[in-house]
Amino acid sequence: MIEFSHVTVRYGAYTAVEDVTLSIPRGKVTVFAGPNGCGKTTLLKAAARLLPLAGGEITCGGKPLSAYGRREFAKTLSVLPQGREALPISVETLVMHGRFPYLGLSRKPTPRDCAIVRRAMELAGIFPLREKPVTALSGGERQKAYIAMAVAQDTPVLLLDEPTTYLDIGRQFEILDTVRALRKQGKTILMVLHDLPQALETADRLAVFDAGRLLFSDTPQRVLESGVLQRTFSVRIVPVPGGGYCCQPLRR
Repeated sequence: MIEFSHVTVRYGAYTAVEDVTLSIPRGKVTVFAGPNGCGKTTLLKAAARLLPLAGGEITCGGKPLSAYGRREFAKTLSVLPQGREALPISVETLVMHGRFPYLGLSRKPTPRDCAIVRRAMELAGIFPLREKPVTALSGGERQKAYIAMAVAQDTPVLLLDEPTTYLDIGRQFEILDTVRALRKQGKTILMVLHDLPQALETADRLAVFDAGRLLFSDTPQRVLESGVLQRTFSVRIVPVPGGGYCCQPLRR
């Protein structure tokens, strides 16, 4: 679905991502993992066309991202970056922003647009708060509202940059449940996560980065068996009875 071919991204003279080649499969959840500053968010931003490439190419469905027109791109990939601001509008109005690529010059939503917005709010668990101002939402509620906006954009691909950051553990699980629901709908999801147990439990494919380079990419089980996570993060990853994982520091 998405192909990174020898992608390099620089901030001035600093190389943040170097020569990354990676395939993102259709209809699956792919998670980027790695230490802070390893380049995973930079690569996600490059896929969102928020950063220019210094080398290589990114394609979606076999077509270079650079060849997409603005509206075509907005109908193909929706993006949830970090740190979205709280706007002084209702939740429903915010989510309706996801329909803008489909609206005409009048910006007047059709009954179909309204139905899509409602389903997006229901999927994200934010429908009961549809009339509430975004500025009055908690951090978890606000994140759900922005996810609903991305869902309402109705694209085959979603790019999510640390969607669980700053949320309490219960809200984190709710967000990840929403991601799984989107996968069941056939969406292709590319996501940055810091929490290794969550990454292992949520991903169909896990790509591990360090110092701007791709170290390993495969199923979570094969990534775990490779030992790359243990070496990169200096942790021991232990299965939990009943399912899941926990991380323990390696004793030196």
